[in-house]
Amino acid sequence: MRKWNARISVLIMVLFLIHGIAGGFQLMGLIPGGQPIFHVISVLMVILILIHAGIGCKLTVDTIRICRKTGVSYFRENALFWTRRISGVALMILVLFHILLFWENGGEVLRLSLFEGPQLAANLLMAASLAVHILCNIRPLMVSLGKEGRHVSVRDIMLILAAVLLFCTIGFVIYYLRWNVFWKYR
Repeated sequence: MRKWNARISVLIMVLFLIHGIAGGFQLMGLIPGGQPIFHVISVLMVILILIHAGIGCKLTVDTIRICRKTGVSYFRENALFWTRRISGVALMILVLFHILLFWENGGEVLRLSLFEGPQLAANLLMAASLAVHILCNIRPLMVSLGKEGRHVSVRDIMLILAAVLLFCTIGFVIYYLRWNVFWKYR
């Protein structure tokens, strides 16, 4: 089950890279929104995220059952395990908020009726929780994929994801400025 979860995680990361780059360009106003291929990528990514979350929940329940049977939880020793779970739950909540913000209506992407401080903060928190979640999970992912001794791969993946997350963050900030500075005073 862990190997399937690892493969799903890789697919999610690839789709996230495409979604993040395309979304950043759309938020900056450099490409038009509402492209059907981006919608398909988003829906596929959500489906994979739900499967990934389901597997994560099952693995968490299995771990809690083992802790109850043995009577020892090792909560402090398993801080990274719980950080992974907590960041995943936070990420799910923030992804849901992100989806609701950019929900489609009749085939047209909504240009938000409101994109102010709280909406910007929620999207920036989503990017931060994604960074934490990936940072905590990249080594176990590499182990599950049989690439545990390749530190260069981990650094390369983290560099690419950091660059895309920074690009997305810039896209959110530019969109916030476009909405609140440029469009507000037209």
